Amino acid sequence: MKKLLLVLLVVALASFLLVGCFGVPDGTEGEGEGEPGICPTVTVSEQQVIGTKTYIKGGEEQTITVTFAVPTEPVSVYIGLGLRVTLEELLQKEVVMYANADKTVYTGEFEFGEEIGGCSEAYIYVETCGSCAPCKFPYTVDTEGPESEITITGKACTVCPEAGFCDLIFKTYAPTVPCDDVYCGDACSGFASYTIDLYTVKPFDTCCIVSCATVYKTATGTTCPVNNTIKVATTTTETSKTYYMVATLLDKVGNQTRYYATLALDSGCGLTVTEYTENVDDTCSNYTAGGHVGATIGSSSSL
Repeated sequence: MKKLLLVLLVVALASFLLVGCFGVPDGTEGEGEGEPGICPTVTVSEQQVIGTKTYIKGGEEQTITVTFAVPTEPVSVYIGLGLRVTLEELLQKEVVMYANADKTVYTGEFEFGEEIGGCSEAYIYVETCGSCAPCKFPYTVDTEGPESEITITGKACTVCPEAGFCDLIFKTYAPTVPCDDVYCGDACSGFASYTIDLYTVKPFDTCCIVSCATVYKTATGTTCPVNNTIKVATTTTETSKTYYMVATLLDKVGNQTRYYATLALDSGCGLTVTEYTENVDDTCSNYTAGGHVGATIGSSSSL
């Protein structure tokens, strides 16, 4: 009987020592939130929850915040770079975490997308003691911006306040066969918006950031396919009027794709479109010559 009591006492003490260990293997369980024994809350600075998935923008340093219900120490945070990774692979990507005064909130910096790209899924692991299974928080990294295939044409205005104006029509190619190649959109977090800016002077050589140039006209939208019209001025005294276009597409985590073109408009609303392919300053990260690979800017096909 004494031996049995001794065994029970040892078990009770062991259970007591493990009370402060946050060892629930799945961070999705919600019972008893705010009590010891439940996984912490994990957030990333530029994450977007879309449907049931958490998307994180790749290519930029993000702040990871881990919040516990009670003071907790020590805390280790690891970034999984894929599913079914080995323990050795996992431990190579530990994030240095800094605690607040009462050890309930930890923050650290990490750049997602260097080793895991595309629209890959993995986990963020939070471990609080060596004998407990880590908490797991799923994430999907999005490293690519949207894509489109924009046709630009010019025609006489349907309704013009005065002579000397034309319509520039920006329209995405729409496939006639269902499930054809992607013609406008984002295959990961999803398409968010587009902006088409026109300039009267070339902004490509003088500015690394578009905002330092004065925009002549703008068209915006939040859906794909693109379908928008900008009314622009032309003259009968000039052979043509030249505009410079910067089309910016954003996905839901903020990845950006830009297309560039020169638009030469004559007095009869005839349009010549040239995709901008000149080399630009390598330090201007916003300007990749020719825009995103696969862009078709300036097709003269009829709409």
